[in-house]
Amino acid sequence: MKTKAKPKLAVWKFSSCDGCQLSILDCEDELLAVAGAVHIANFPEASRAVVKGPYDISLVEGSITTPHDAERIHSIRRQSKLLISIGACATAGGIQALKNFSNVKEFVSIVYATPEYIHTLSKSTPISDHVKIDFELRGCPVDKYQLVEVLNAFLNGRKPNTPHYSVCIECKRRGIVCRMVGHEQICLGPVTQAGCNALCPSYDRGCFGCFGPKETPNTSSLAEFWSKKGMGKRDLIRTFRGINAYAKEFRLESESHE
Repeated sequence: MKTKAKPKLAVWKFSSCDGCQLSILDCEDELLAVAGAVHIANFPEASRAVVKGPYDISLVEGSITTPHDAERIHSIRRQSKLLISIGACATAGGIQALKNFSNVKEFVSIVYATPEYIHTLSKSTPISDHVKIDFELRGCPVDKYQLVEVLNAFLNGRKPNTPHYSVCIECKRRGIVCRMVGHEQICLGPVTQAGCNALCPSYDRGCFGCFGPKETPNTSSLAEFWSKKGMGKRDLIRTFRGINAYAKEFRLESESHE
């Protein structure tokens, strides 16, 4: 009897720090299970061996920042049955999207001795701005257990079970005293999607918004709370312009204070 071929998995990198790809490698025992269920056909971070497409599942890390990126992502989409963007860079443009609020040509002329060799787009944009995606997995980096859950879900034809509620729920589950109300620290937890198990609050720090806006976030109410506590417009802008600065809800809130 002919053995059924395993689904082919490819992992692609664009403008990013590789942290999300490292999360895949950090799965350890879970990665062995994944490797047993799929054929890892293209993953330069893990192996030089490359099997040509088409691919059943493509994981894409990183944002689109160059003309070459914008062309390559279309090629990857054509080769992929399912395309999943992973991490803040791929889902919201990443920390490099801070350039979207300024004049890139000015930066290039100041930083580089020969600006004519720099070929960059004026904005850093998420994968979904360029091609159709099948799922977005948030995080900076992504949570390895969520990553395994998403792969498991698509391999078995079901919807991924990932949270859409806020980091505040994770704080309550862990018995962490509210950093914002109890300690008057700046915290994006009320408007940020869960997924990190309240990592920063567990170390006495407010949430930095690594998993991006939660479902229907009330950013204006949060900004009003801080404003009444004496926070100025400049600090409000800086608060929402972090790792997920170009995520729609965070971007619109920061722009409303300019």
